[in-house]
Amino acid sequence: MAKMSRKTFIKQTSLAGVLAMSPMGIGVINGQKKSSSKKDIDENLLKRLAEGNDKQADSILKMYSENQVSPYGYRNYTANFAVLSAAYCCPLSKYYQNKTLIPSMESIVDDLLKFQNPDGTMDAGNLQSPPDTAFMMENLIKGTHILLQDKSKELNSVKEKSKLFITKAANTIAEGGIHTPNHRWAVSSVLANVNALYPDQKYVDRINDWLGEQPFIDNDGEYSERSKNYARVNNSAFIEIGRQLDKPELFDLVRKNLDLTYYQMEPNGEVITNNSRRQDQFSIQNIIESYLFYRYLAIRDNDGKFASVSKTIEALDGFENVIINRALPSFMDEPLLQKNLPEPVLMPVDYEKVYTDSSLVRIRRGNTTTTLFGGNDWPLIIASGRSHIPNFFAYRKGDAILRYMRYSTRFFSTGYFRSQGLRQEGDKYVLFQRLEVPYYHPLPAEYRNPKGDYKHSPSIDDRFWSKMDFEHRPTTMKILETSISLEEENGRSELTFLTTGSEKVPVTIELCFDVNGKLTGVTNANTGTDNYFLEDGYGKYQAGNDVIEFGPGVVAHRGIQGLEGEKYSTHSGNLRTPGLHVYLTGITPFEHKIVFF
Repeated sequence: MAKMSRKTFIKQTSLAGVLAMSPMGIGVINGQKKSSSKKDIDENLLKRLAEGNDKQADSILKMYSENQVSPYGYRNYTANFAVLSAAYCCPLSKYYQNKTLIPSMESIVDDLLKFQNPDGTMDAGNLQSPPDTAFMMENLIKGTHILLQDKSKELNSVKEKSKLFITKAANTIAEGGIHTPNHRWAVSSVLANVNALYPDQKYVDRINDWLGEQPFIDNDGEYSERSKNYARVNNSAFIEIGRQLDKPELFDLVRKNLDLTYYQMEPNGEVITNNSRRQDQFSIQNIIESYLFYRYLAIRDNDGKFASVSKTIEALDGFENVIINRALPSFMDEPLLQKNLPEPVLMPVDYEKVYTDSSLVRIRRGNTTTTLFGGNDWPLIIASGRSHIPNFFAYRKGDAILRYMRYSTRFFSTGYFRSQGLRQEGDKYVLFQRLEVPYYHPLPAEYRNPKGDYKHSPSIDDRFWSKMDFEHRPTTMKILETSISLEEENGRSELTFLTTGSEKVPVTIELCFDVNGKLTGVTNANTGTDNYFLEDGYGKYQAGNDVIEFGPGVVAHRGIQGLEGEKYSTHSGNLRTPGLHVYLTGITPFEHKIVFF
């Protein structure tokens, strides 16, 4: 993409793209008629976007007419501003150049100015936070860019107030700090877009300073946080910085991550989060949220594969709500999105992928998928920024979903199994864990304290802390070793559990199926709700017309409480999620095979 100023870019593309949405493809720029070819514009999609945006505008205007305050924070304020800006400036909108929208737009900006701190930040989540302020500014900048294309004098006050807020905030963002890896790129993205509207070299200097640290992406295509949620933040930022500051090398990062995202997508659009190091490791994410990135690069690069993913996303449940009802401002801000997609090149739906950097396996056979994860961060620390999820296996057949499998041992309250890596042995994938728990002997004489006042320190196995000077004590170790191997063939997955070492240790296999289904072949656990045992034979889980069969079952004990272990129980915490929970249990030495088909 050739480098050009934002002003030149606006003249050449932005309004021309918007006006191309009108039935005749003709509009007026600075009092002169300008025509635009319609043949390369996706008119049907743009009409749907305009209709979806109008629905949002209806709700926003109703809210302001009834003097209701938005309950969703400042990001919602700025999203509302972008919706109204798009409605006012889009020829396909029923609100096109409707001056009744202006008071609501001005009210939004007045509120933002009212609550803006003296330093330009907002208290949006964190207090006086430059990155949180940047996040809530994204839609404000987008809406302002759209309004700047309209020369109506009636908009002057809104534009001036918006500029006042944006530049005051940007000055602080250009000097302020951040918290997390993705914040660097989010604040840089906002500064790039502010600079395109109101150029200032200090914005560019700060962006280059952050970029000097070098964005990280691993060989698999994961950013350092391995989070689908924050990957979207990064991808959006790199596209914005790349297009505004002529840094096309940043698009390579996005391409690599989007390729990975496709192969980690379930047939219904959900994307796996097993290997995330952030809070979304226990959440459900969806590829629909990445649609604009796929579409932008498909059109920019004439990429048939990304066009195919874009078409796949357009057919998913939820596309209407996430994109059609929300994305018109983005299409007006970046007219490249308005073009027709290139000819799709079909993506594979039968593959086996191993992601070595995060010890993750993804296998898809049409509508059946298998996920195996062994990439937890060790030593195990429960904290944002580290992978500590115990969900090591998932299996799906269409609408029938096993959301996760977990394995827990009552070995000194160490809790759930978390693999210490992933090995490939022939056709098998193997997860493994070796636990060592000490018994402590008397402290040697040279380390003894006459007052018994020893260092407050963690135990060797990091289960608890005490004033016992653990590191200098002789120990006797108890050991428990577990391996879990996966063999897959044509959608049939077989897992073999083997736990040895200390004997008479109760172990529990936990299966969590999606709530939108029905179980047969299992018995009620009579403990809590939605808890079942698979005592023998095979169970079935059915959702719609799809069925997962699993087994054989085994039950050697019925203790299914406190599976999380001491790190959680000491604070009365738990990791239980909604779902239908099925348990298989045993006593070490334990060996068992369970098949899913």
